[in-house]
Amino acid sequence: MSESSAEGVADVAAAAVASAAEAATDVAAGGWRRATGIAGVAIGVVAAGAAAGVAIERLTVGRGMRRKARLALDAAGPYGGLRGTPGKAYADDGTELYYEVDDVGPDTESALTRRRRRLFGRKAPVPVTVVFCHGYCLNQDSWHFQRAALRGVVRTVHWDQRSHGRSGRGVAQVRDGEPVTIDELGRDLKAVIDAAVPDGPIVLVGHSMGGMTVMALADGFPDLIRERVVGVALVGTSSGRLGEVNFGLPVAGVNAVRRVLPGVLKALGQRAELVEKGRRATADLFAGIIKRYSFASRDVDPAVARFAERMIESTPIDVVAEYYPAFNDHDKTEALARFRGLPVLVLAGVRDLVTPSEHSEAIADLLPDAELVLVPDAGHLVMLEHPELVTDRLADLLARVGALPPTATVEGCDSASS
Repeated sequence: MSESSAEGVADVAAAAVASAAEAATDVAAGGWRRATGIAGVAIGVVAAGAAAGVAIERLTVGRGMRRKARLALDAAGPYGGLRGTPGKAYADDGTELYYEVDDVGPDTESALTRRRRRLFGRKAPVPVTVVFCHGYCLNQDSWHFQRAALRGVVRTVHWDQRSHGRSGRGVAQVRDGEPVTIDELGRDLKAVIDAAVPDGPIVLVGHSMGGMTVMALADGFPDLIRERVVGVALVGTSSGRLGEVNFGLPVAGVNAVRRVLPGVLKALGQRAELVEKGRRATADLFAGIIKRYSFASRDVDPAVARFAERMIESTPIDVVAEYYPAFNDHDKTEALARFRGLPVLVLAGVRDLVTPSEHSEAIADLLPDAELVLVPDAGHLVMLEHPELVTDRLADLLARVGALPPTATVEGCDSASS
């Protein structure tokens, strides 16, 4: 980005901070219609996992042209269309959790049997199952490229976190007004494992909030980790101290947003239908924000960028609101000890503004045997931005735990390196 463009981003960021404060004032005064348009931008920022910012190039293209481009990308983009055998699990509060299973092909299973027998000591070992956990405001389709590469090669489970994707709205949140907690997400993951992977070894893969969910599972169910988990991958995630992240903004701006954002979110979450209209009205700005806080590369496939945009857009504003406070409370640093002795992959984009790579380095420091991979030209959605590299590192982890033969190559991964 040029110096002048950078200054433009800073100006827009400062305006967004001021808008968030102004929205809070309007909400308090009951000026819903005016606040909706302003806060729609602020909420879009939160949905992208950030506090403010915009991609300058989106401001220089006509609105009609951008709308036509989005429609064309929606029609042509093949991403997110993979489906498996559906299933349902039920959380402890009754929330319906949707998952899909992709099973191993018979030829692949035969090739893996000898290696699994050596690793796990069984004549007919149960296949290793890889459970993928997605991040905030995304859904199971965010793992599209990894799912496509591993399809038929290893047994995988993809699920939607409560109130995301095809899963039901959180019962405790809707019925009882309880806040979402990361511990609750860990219990949800346990329910999915009980339903979809009742026995056999497991590899846990989590991105962002999904990685936090994996840590919460370890904290709440240490016996499961000790007895059945054979590998872990933590992608673009954090074990705590998320309240210190500045999202690439000046400290004063971040502090201003933090002061007003919880109140704005809580109030606007109660007027979801009205806010969604404002959010749609600011779709062009919203798309720029998503791109800025999701990707770092200049040459990201526009269809991939639009795919990410659709996932985030599909998350209702009240869900965005009810999840947000959980991240400041998140601290699972001590739970990382449950993963010691296991093969662990810790991977992050160096230019991630949402969960900075320093958080992944902190995790790796506590797990000295873990493989740490830092991707230079990558942002928060590194598995979409650099899919071959991420899949390559996952394939290596799966080979180490017997889920893939040591000489196996996953299509599309052989050209990637860390």
